[in-house]
Amino acid sequence: MWVRVAALSFGGPAGQIAVMHRILVEEKRWIGETRFLHALNYCMLLPGPEAHQLAVYIGWLLHRTRGGIVAGTLFVLPGLICLGVLSWIYAAFGNVGAVQALFFGLKAAVLAVVLEAVVRVGRRVLKSRAMVALAALAFIGIFFFAVPFPVIIAVAAAIGFAGNAAGLEWFRASGGHGPAGKGGEGPAAIDEAFAREIPEHVRPSLPRLVKVAVIGLAVWLGPLLLLLAAVGPENVFTTIAAFNAKMAVVTFGGAYAVLAYMAQQAVENYHWLKPDEMLVGLGFAETTPGPLISVVQFVGFMAAFRDAGTLDPVLAGTLGGLLAKWTTFVPSFLWIFLGAPYIEALQGNKALTAALSAITAAVVGVILNLAIWFALHTLFGQVDAHRIYGMVLQIPVMTTLNVASFVLSVAAMIAIFRFKVGMIPTLFASSAAGILLYLAGLVG
Repeated sequence: MWVRVAALSFGGPAGQIAVMHRILVEEKRWIGETRFLHALNYCMLLPGPEAHQLAVYIGWLLHRTRGGIVAGTLFVLPGLICLGVLSWIYAAFGNVGAVQALFFGLKAAVLAVVLEAVVRVGRRVLKSRAMVALAALAFIGIFFFAVPFPVIIAVAAAIGFAGNAAGLEWFRASGGHGPAGKGGEGPAAIDEAFAREIPEHVRPSLPRLVKVAVIGLAVWLGPLLLLLAAVGPENVFTTIAAFNAKMAVVTFGGAYAVLAYMAQQAVENYHWLKPDEMLVGLGFAETTPGPLISVVQFVGFMAAFRDAGTLDPVLAGTLGGLLAKWTTFVPSFLWIFLGAPYIEALQGNKALTAALSAITAAVVGVILNLAIWFALHTLFGQVDAHRIYGMVLQIPVMTTLNVASFVLSVAAMIAIFRFKVGMIPTLFASSAAGILLYLAGLVG
């Protein structure tokens, strides 16, 4: 069943959560609507990919730790294979004209996909002026003042808690972050079983908490510690492991918030990729099954491929991609196995739900920042940064506008917003258009 969920999990976290809701809540009736949304609320508060964490959570509820490991692993396995193949194709043939043209079209369409995510999430959570203000402040903070993501999320959560404590309706959640729907008639399997007796693995236990923490940290950080001892901190593999381990604990607010942080670090700090290559990786992640943040595999592949040392570049890239994926996704299992027993005891907690609503509103501003950042670095060949009164203004040089890329991006936006064309058809059509422009001699 989890292979089926993974194979159908396209379209970023919203699409993946929708698939799980349809199969687990509506079809199988394994978990009820309220418990599903409660689990999702917890995953939304965690750093990292919330859809993957939700799969682990539900697998854990159903079949203890073993069920969580199986669900979480199968959820990312199809994407792991697909992204490994696509990364190799790009690294080996990315400089071939036709291949470059295909990726040219893909990057243009991804801009429309990210903008659609801003609108989709915004419509769902910006239900009051307070929520709109939070989204606007988050965007201003990150885009103009480079306020760190954890600070934005922490401030939003504090505002949500305070608003709930003050009894303000503006800060009370409207019911969760997943798809709507009643599911079916009668109690779900988990709810029916829990009504009879709470399973042992769901009950909070301090000895189990310590055991899970020790084993989980060893599994997660073991490769990083071995690399530090064997090849030192400057080696590309050590850097990949350290960066993704850090990202796994500081990136809150969902996949698009994580992408904004990762894109800027990978491009501007580590120089593993160019801005347009980051869009290629995002396009790969959008068109393959599994979590959107699986793009870390592409980033790790390219970083190691270009700094392979004595290894074969393809082997180095493959190892780099696997290492990035490991250090990014293993913490998801740890957060669930550590915290889920305690979260199960907090169902219906209004303060927690209010904080989540405020965080999700702030994430809308973070996603908008990601969309504009991608647009500036994809549509224009040069973007100048100007400092004014403590702000950093990124102003594109208009003479460097790539007209073909602009036209494709606008066409993709019209397809998605006006004609409601699906994401996958839009991405494939834009890639095909890129190849046609290449054949016509309009792009190099």
